[in-house]
Amino acid sequence: MSEQPLNPTTAPAPDSGTADEATPADPPATGSVAEAPAGDTPATDVRTAGPGAEAPAADAPVTDAAAADAPAADATTVHASATGSTAADVPADEAAALRAASFERARRMRQEPRFPGGPAADPAGSHHERRIRSFQPRRSRVTTGQQEALERLWPKWGLDIDGKRVLDLDQLFDGLPVVLEIGFGMGEATAQMAADDPGTGILAVDVHTPGQGNLLGLADRAGSTNVRVANGDAVILLREMLAPESLDGLRVYFPDPWPKARHHKRRLIQPEFLDLVAPVLKPGAIVHCATDWEPYAEQMLEVLTAHPRFENTAADGGYAPRPAFRPLTRFEGQGLDKGHVVHDLLFARV
Repeated sequence: MSEQPLNPTTAPAPDSGTADEATPADPPATGSVAEAPAGDTPATDVRTAGPGAEAPAADAPVTDAAAADAPAADATTVHASATGSTAADVPADEAAALRAASFERARRMRQEPRFPGGPAADPAGSHHERRIRSFQPRRSRVTTGQQEALERLWPKWGLDIDGKRVLDLDQLFDGLPVVLEIGFGMGEATAQMAADDPGTGILAVDVHTPGQGNLLGLADRAGSTNVRVANGDAVILLREMLAPESLDGLRVYFPDPWPKARHHKRRLIQPEFLDLVAPVLKPGAIVHCATDWEPYAEQMLEVLTAHPRFENTAADGGYAPRPAFRPLTRFEGQGLDKGHVVHDLLFARV
């Protein structure tokens, strides 16, 4: 944000897999929101689909909302401690009722907005649908600066992907041409592109709350008014909230590569995804993807080449040089230092 974000809190349980499935020693230098299938241990780095993600400073103040993410103490144990008895003394039916109440309180806390007037925890509603998703939303520490940016700027520049309306992009961006960026991580690259090209609006989608606040703050400090931050599932945005031929481009930089074979179905760039993208792009609009994960780059090239609505802009039908407008991020530089090869793909909508 970045594949990001992007609602989607009800991913199906992961497929079974063998214990010896290991990822390569050097993971790709993605900059996206952490993506992990439901049931798997979430990634500890900040990698969905956007370059430049980074963890907040260790000494940064943390909001009280982070307490909602802490595991709830077992209700039976708490009740037993309060009454001076042991957990074994609590009747089974009472213990079950206490656990159910505790789980319900935790569920409500997860669904409540972290900041009044800020991004919703589940904008489209977890009941919206069940399908395989390319990301796993998670709550992370939010610094004081990020919180301030969310509380001050979200009502002005933020929107929730609720699937309940079609966006008027001309009104939202004051008539600017608009590109959609899916997954922007902590937003450094997005903010730089917005500052470098004030004549283009960027609709940036992610589910990572710290990144949303960071991007809003960066854009504000740079004086950029051409960024809007969307919170939620990009698939719902594409399918239900964008008018036909309303976008001038799509950017997907360093999405989660889902390196395990059993997770490849969670990769964002798939034929079904391109079927959603094509109708909302104007003729000639560019789909720009970038990844430092070689097998994913090969899949992207294969899928985009095979789709009848897209045409490779590279004369040789392969990868394209990195365009000057895409910043070289710190995370990308780290990947290059490890020997990773970054591939850019630019396809025009026909």
